[in-house]
Amino acid sequence: MNKEVIIIGGGIIGLCSAYYLHKAGHNVSIIDQSNLDMGASYVNAGFLSPSHFIPLSAPGVMRQGIKWMFNKSSPLYIKPRLDVDFMKWTLAFNKSCTAKHVNKSIPIIRDVTLLSQELYSSIKQDEGFQFQLENKGLLMLCQSERMLEEEVKVAELARQIGLEASEIGLDHLKKLQPNVQLNVKGATYYKCDSHMTPQEFMSDMKTYLKESRVAFFTNEKVSDFKMVNGYITSISTNIKNYRADEFVLAAGSWSSFLSKKLSLQLLLQAGKGYRVNTDQDTGISIPAILSEAKVAVTPMHGFTRFAGTMEIAGINQQINKARVNAIAHAVSKYYPEITLSQEDKNNAQSGLRPVSPDGLPYIGRSKKCFNLTIATGHAMMGWGLGPATGKLVSEVISNKKTSLNLDPFHPDRTF
Repeated sequence: MNKEVIIIGGGIIGLCSAYYLHKAGHNVSIIDQSNLDMGASYVNAGFLSPSHFIPLSAPGVMRQGIKWMFNKSSPLYIKPRLDVDFMKWTLAFNKSCTAKHVNKSIPIIRDVTLLSQELYSSIKQDEGFQFQLENKGLLMLCQSERMLEEEVKVAELARQIGLEASEIGLDHLKKLQPNVQLNVKGATYYKCDSHMTPQEFMSDMKTYLKESRVAFFTNEKVSDFKMVNGYITSISTNIKNYRADEFVLAAGSWSSFLSKKLSLQLLLQAGKGYRVNTDQDTGISIPAILSEAKVAVTPMHGFTRFAGTMEIAGINQQINKARVNAIAHAVSKYYPEITLSQEDKNNAQSGLRPVSPDGLPYIGRSKKCFNLTIATGHAMMGWGLGPATGKLVSEVISNKKTSLNLDPFHPDRTF
């Protein structure tokens, strides 16, 4: 049965949900508080990374986060504050930082990432989209022997779970990146990874959805919900009220605020990330992560993007110059011939990524609201998991067997 579906949030998760819901025959509307041209879906690294199979909440992360807490230019910055939601999230995050949780999460993350990577290719082929999608793999560049040893262990684990990964020496690295001078001890190489230019996909998808008569309501902020017997009957924005059969909460870092209005307790914190673009000819042709600095490097269409940091400091869009400078400094350390200009740094942008305590997204229905499907909490995996999440959302609403087991992503799970 075709349903009227309203999606709250027009980022990568919202658009992909709209795509698969439309394909399933539903009538879809998207409501977003922005003009759909900014945020995490536009400033991310554009990675489709099966290599990122270890969740953010891993052993040692909280301890390292505490060490970095007083360094505003560190790769992970957690701003201490007296806030009940933040404190609950912190306790749950710390509880999740165990080897047992990591081992349990690895196959889950691998499967959903591989599904999404496959779906990106299918979307491009099926719809004739023109967005960049290249399968050049990903380099993990290391400046210290200690970090290289750690990355080699991760690459070995990747091979054990069926991913194509290996350690490569400096000679092999030079052949892969002949036009770049590198200051590194060595690297690991994941041939399984892909990359793209995010805004190209977003543009293609928005055009397709509009031509498919998906309704867009931009610059409208959802303010309240009306519920009757566990069902949402309507929602209110700053403009008007809307009614539908089904609702999707894909509002990113703002999802936790909206969920409270439904008496749901989604533990989420906004993790701010930064990106700096340069249109200079860097010579970089293969995406990389600067391992010690936690900076992502992506050769996109017409420019190179450097992205990084995880700043958990509440909902704010302010640009911290110290963190931008830290990214620029890392670039010059690993690539001695590349210096980001002051203009490049002045044009830096940030995006807020919704971070769950256990590093897994929330996908599915809560038992407290029968016609709401939740799709948020993807942290740094949001871009890579867009199509998989959208397909799963559509399957839930269409009452179909889901492509993956949703139990690990259940919105009501405890930590």
